[in-house]
Parts: sequence; C-alpha cells; structure tokens
Amino acid sequence: MPRNTYVLDTNVLLHDPEAIERFIDNDVVIPLAVLEELDKMKKFSDVLGKNARQVIRYIDSLVKEADLKVGIQLAGGIALRIVLDFKNGEKKAFPLAMDKSKNKVLLVAHHLKEEGEHVVIVSKDFVMRVKALAIGIEAQDYESMKEPLDTLYRGLIQKNLDKSDLDKFLVEGVVEFDEGQAFHPNEFCHLTSKSEEEGVEDTTVLAKFDKKSQVFKAIAPLRKDIWGIRPLNVEQQCALDLLMNDDIKLVTMIGKAGTGKTLLALATGMRKIFDDGIYSRMLITRPIMPLGKDIGYLPGSKEEKLYHWMQPIFDNLKFLCEETSGGEDVGQETKKWILESNKIEMEAVTYIRGRSLSKMYIIIDEAQNLTPHEVKTVISRAGQGTKIILTGDPSQIDNPYLDKDSNALTYIVNRFKDQPIYGHMFLHTTERSELSALAAELL
Repeated sequence: MPRNTYVLDTNVLLHDPEAIERFIDNDVVIPLAVLEELDKMKKFSDVLGKNARQVIRYIDSLVKEADLKVGIQLAGGIALRIVLDFKNGEKKAFPLAMDKSKNKVLLVAHHLKEEGEHVVIVSKDFVMRVKALAIGIEAQDYESMKEPLDTLYRGLIQKNLDKSDLDKFLVEGVVEFDEGQAFHPNEFCHLTSKSEEEGVEDTTVLAKFDKKSQVFKAIAPLRKDIWGIRPLNVEQQCALDLLMNDDIKLVTMIGKAGTGKTLLALATGMRKIFDDGIYSRMLITRPIMPLGKDIGYLPGSKEEKLYHWMQPIFDNLKFLCEETSGGEDVGQETKKWILESNKIEMEAVTYIRGRSLSKMYIIIDEAQNLTPHEVKTVISRAGQGTKIILTGDPSQIDNPYLDKDSNALTYIVNRFKDQPIYGHMFLHTTERSELSALAAELL
C-alpha cells in the first residue's frame, strides 16, 4: 500500500495533541505556519493552550534527536517532517494569496504534491477542506476521535414477551435472552406483552442488564419523588435509576431541549447531598463557548460572570425548590438556604484542570461543546466517592471544530459503554411543555 503524506492543520493538533502518532505507516508534515499558530496559542490557560504546549514540547523532544526538516522516523512507521516557508519563485504557481496562515498550509501541500507525493490535507475546518479540493488537493476531516451519533448506543432496548414469560419475570425478577446478542452493563430493557383481551391494557415492565450474572433484572420502583420530581416516561425512569445508583460513577444523558436531562441530574444531586449525605458538595460546570474560554467580555468577578452563564441551572434549581417546598415564597427561602450552604459550586471547565475532586456530585452540562481531550481533563479529576454526569444534545453544537460525531459526549458513550461503573440514556421525549415538544420536532 503506497504511503500518503498527511499535512496537518493547526485545529487537528489542538483537538488531539497526539494526532501525529495516529497516522501509522504514513508521512506526517507540520508546516511552519502551524507551528507559529501553536506558538501563539501556548500562552492561553485553557485546554487549547495546554494542548498547544503539549504538541510543542513533543516536537521539541524530537528536534533533540534528529533534523525534523529532513524527517524523523517514529514508532508505527510514521515519518515526521517540519516544512518551512518557500522562496518567492516557488509561490508563483500557487493561486492563493499569502496573507492567511491557512493558505500557507495549503502552499506546503501544493508544493509537496508538485514534487510527486500523494498529499492529503487533514483539517477540522470545512472551508479549509473546500479550498484544498478547489486547488486539486485531497482533503479530509480528522476521523480518529469520532463516534457516529446515528448508530450510537442508546441505553434502552425493547423486547416483546409472551404473557407467560412476562408473568414469570414478574415473579422471579429475572429474564435471560439467548439470542447471541451482546448486551452492555446497565443497559435497560423495556419488556412488553400484548394483551389479547379487548379493553385490557398491555403489560409493560423495566429490567436492567447485570453483567456479572448475564441476565436482565427488575429495577426497583421509585418509592417517592425526588425533590418534587417523578419520571414522566420510561426513559426518564431509566435515567433516574442510573443517577440514584451510587455504584455507577459516570452517567451520560443525551437528548433535545426539554427532555429533562439537567433537571433530573440536579434533582438527584439535591437528594444525594442534602437528604442522604452521600456526597459532600455538588459541582456544576458548563463550557463557556460564546464568552470565550477565559470568561471574558462580561464585567464583574468570575462568580458574577458565571451567574449569567449558569442561569439555566438557577432556573432548574428554582423550580425544584418550589416543587419540594410547595410554593414560590417558601421555594425562594429554600433556594436561598441551599445557596448559602456552600454545598453547590459552579465553575467554568477552564478552571477545573489541576483540581482533585473527591466525594463530589459533578454535573457537566452542554458537554457536546467539549472536545474528547477536554472531557478527559475533567473526568480524570474525579477522586474517591465522586460521581460525574454529562448531559447535552449533539445536534446543538457551538464549537466550530466539533460536530455530532466528534464531540466529547458521543465519544464518551462509545468508549465507556462496556464498563460496569457507567450508564447511558438517550432521551427522546420532550416533557417541558407542548410548545417545547413541537419546537423540538418541527424547527
């Protein structure tokens, strides 16, 4: 198989600082313009700055061993080169102006192609890929850290049983399917039995797969509401079972607006912290996409800036306090008491790196706007007794270099689906209001 020459764009290395090592048995080229962009990014204190520094240090360690302009052999048959700028005469045949760093990257690819190499531009920037194709250079998105959303593990399956088999399950609490199908730990099954009698409703019941015994077991019914909240559909019932189970340390919930993801996670956290004392504090975080990674452009302290960005969390908290207290006035007092207890902390993802988070209940809202490396940074902070919940909607992404298949949320689901300490639920039904449900469906 012939070797390809992959020219990497800056956004690829910022998305995955280990991207150089992914192109087995091929040549990898880093243009000088990419190094210059990484050098500008390294001063930032966010995850992108961290990734930029990691790439620069990695390349620096290689410089000590060989001449990167000539090329250095890496593990896996990878040959890495740094390509510098070209003389004016070599730019004449190139159709784009040199006023943009992106065009300088394309120039490198164009020059290498002219020398007879099979060149492929790798970029997460759609416009960059279009430009490459327009000047006759093959281009592709960075596929290494992608998991297709359309075929993603849903967390819930449905099985139809004969009435006798379902009656047996209701008595024994266990059912086994011998169909050669592989099930995932904590995967739910909605068991149904069609009634043959007219006017009699179908029987439905929920079970959850137990990896140790390799059977589905009945899940315990919810005995009382959770801070005024009860599940409104089967998917919410499954999600609450995962949230309430302290042996499950990582939970992901995917769904459109109004499906109850954040509300369920917040309500369970309130129960576990204020009623049961299982966790010492709750940490709620969201990626600060529109305001910039450093929470800039808004006046005031970090807490004052976060208050505006965390407003959806405060709205849900207000709703829970009113539901559990029985009215708006009492709910306001309950909310005030909760906030003054210092058991709820709100933080930007930017400031979590470096912390050790023990015995905490952590909610990462809008996780679809994080890269896989960013979410790894957060999850790796989890100490003993900590539980992490990620919620989001991969169809609503604000990060310009992520899509429904390459964001942290879809990536985590496929990576963790076979782990016993993990659970996932895909929520389809919007329960916020009839208007919200119609908006999610029609718009």
